[in-house]
Formats: sequence, structure tokens, C-alpha cells
Amino acid sequence: MMRRYIIVGNGVAGTTAAEKIRENDGNGKIDIFTDEPLPHYTRIRLPDFLAGAAEEKDLVLHRESWYEERKIEVHLEEAIKGIEPDKREVGSAKGNRYGYDRLLLATGGHSFIPPIQGVEKEGVFALRSIGDAQRIKEYAKKATQVLVIGGGLLGLEAGNGMRRSGLRVRVVEFFPRLLPRQMDVAGAELLKRQMEAMGYTFSLGAKSKEIMGGPKVEGLSLEDGTSIPCDMILISAGVRPNLELARGLGLEIDKGVIVNDRMEAKIASIYAVGDLVQHRGQFYGIWPAAERQGEIAGINMAGGEELYEGMVMSNRLKVAGIDLVSSGEIDVDGQFESLVKRDEDKYIYRKLIFKDGVFIGCILLGDVRGNREILEAIEKKKDVTNVKAEILERGFDFKRLTA
Repeated sequence: MMRRYIIVGNGVAGTTAAEKIRENDGNGKIDIFTDEPLPHYTRIRLPDFLAGAAEEKDLVLHRESWYEERKIEVHLEEAIKGIEPDKREVGSAKGNRYGYDRLLLATGGHSFIPPIQGVEKEGVFALRSIGDAQRIKEYAKKATQVLVIGGGLLGLEAGNGMRRSGLRVRVVEFFPRLLPRQMDVAGAELLKRQMEAMGYTFSLGAKSKEIMGGPKVEGLSLEDGTSIPCDMILISAGVRPNLELARGLGLEIDKGVIVNDRMEAKIASIYAVGDLVQHRGQFYGIWPAAERQGEIAGINMAGGEELYEGMVMSNRLKVAGIDLVSSGEIDVDGQFESLVKRDEDKYIYRKLIFKDGVFIGCILLGDVRGNREILEAIEKKKDVTNVKAEILERGFDFKRLTA
């Protein structure tokens, strides 16, 4: 009997799951539903699209032929609006109904918009989808100064896309340093100096109070009384999971939908992955985790037995001219043993963090040599006591970390 698979969401988690289902079930019927107008594309390159360095077609990772070759049917611009688990049916926004034997929720997340007075004004945006990027790019044609609220990874990357398109960019960040989850104080200060040399300006330790202007944005006032003029505002205050379908099903939810090691949700035959889920208390929100979760779910939906055991959080900044890799424990408070090497003139900051001789984290700014081996050593909790004194020396063979 042919098994029917429905996947809600066409991001990396859902698409990877579909691929793994097909590898393990050559006959099943696979349908993917998305409200997006494009097949699977990379959000990572949306800043390149804003900068004019990439066209819409350049973002697409899987074209129609990819789906056809695998006998996967993708339903573009057809969102799923309801699920009836007792009937094992879903209903779409187009009024169509589809039956399933296995259902995967890979609905991803949306941009969090904090309750700042005036966020409804024309010229306020958040960047999450190609649709967002198209609207931002069009509005930016008549702007000169953009203000980015949020100095995290997504905010800096989006701001860089605007900067490359010719706009002046100021970043307003609530924390007193950039990338508070990925950088310690010394590394963040060096990164700030480097980005200032590229043309950015920053307001750190600043709390947004009100977006000023009439129907259109004219500036931002801060809690300390400062006013910053601008033509448009890009809010980058984090991502929240799209929980509407999960709530309708009554699934267990904390930071996200709670899943077990098989990526199963509370209801039989329903799985969940990606930016939607929380696993063993951890909410990841990063591409590698979503991809791996998709693999696990796809294999298990097709009858396999694979377990997801989590991973170490790792991030990379994708700003032209800047290399940054951050992973695991960054030891802001200096509680652990660490090795640091810096070059202020070249904006290089390399920090390795250990606990009892075991790699537990790193910050690599400006010089990311050995990052793959370092990340593997962190992931595998390698004891590197015998070589740690040599790791930051030029000419070190990083393969020694994983041997």
C-alpha cells in the first residue's frame, strides 16, 4: 500500500525530510505545501538580494527539476490552514483537502516585532522571506539612511545588504555590545571597530522608545531622550516559531513544539522539525540543526529508526570582508581556561575555551583557520590537553585536533 506523506513547509528542514523519505521509500506519495512563491531557496543570501548582488533566481536551491526527479509534488502559494488528525487530513487556503499517513510540520518561524510605539508606520520592515526582501528593496530606492534595530547576526547581515546598496546604516542594540550571544566583550569591541571602518555607525546599550513621523518613518527616539533621524527602519529582534497549526492540534509547546529524539510530536504520525521545535530543552534556530532534524524525521517517517541527539550551537557571520565563527561556550565572565590571540590592526581575535582540557567553545574573528577541526573537536568533546598550547601557533596542523 502506497504511503502518503505531507510536509508543511519548504525550508531546509522540510525539503531535507522529503529527500530522505524518497531515499527510503521509492513509492510513497510526497506533497510539500508552502505559502512562498518560490521552491526551496536560501534565506542566507537575502542580504545579497538587498545589495543587488543576487537576483531572485540565484537564491533558489532546488528548481522544479529537483522535485520532478524525486517525484515530489510541491504546492507553491498554498498554505495549510487546518489539520484534522482523527481523519488524517489537512485543509489548504485554497479550499483543498488532502489525506496523509505521515505528517511533518516544518513551518519555520517569523520575525519578532517588539511592542515599540509606531511600528505600524510606512517604512518599517523585518527581513525573513523573499517577499520581505522585495518590499525592502523597493522602498530603499527612495531612502538614504536606514536604521537597524538589533545588533545580532541577522541584523548585521541585513544591514550589510543595505549598506552595499548605497545606504547609510546605523545599528541600535539594546545590549552594550554587538552579538551578545556569539562574542565576548573584547571580541565584540574589535568587531565594532572593524564595522565602523566599513561605514557603519552604532548606538549600543540603547533602548528604542518610539518610531517617529507621520504616516511614514522619520526617525527613532530612544529611552534616554536621543532622537535618530532615518528614512526607513529594519527590525531584527529575533525569530519566533510559527505555532498556529501546532496550537490548533493541542501539541505540547514551550519555546517551540516539544519533540522526542525521533522528531515525533505528541500526536501519532505527526513529526515536527526546524525553527518550529524544541528538543531536549534546546531551541536551535540555525540551519545545520534544521537540516539534521529533517534528515532524522524523513528517515523515521519512512519506517527507519534514527535518533537526534542535538548539537553544539555554532554561528557564522556572513558580512563581506568579515570572517567570524563562534561556537559553544564563549566564556564572557572568564570562568574557564582560555587561550587568546589578537591582532588589533588586522581585526583578528582568536579565543579557544577549555574545561579540564576539553574544548568547549571558540571565537574566531578575522582568522578562521582550522574552524572545521575546532568545531568538530567541540562537538565531540575532545580532550586536547596535549596540544592546546600549540593550537594558536602559526603552522599548527589542525588535523591533530580530530585524530
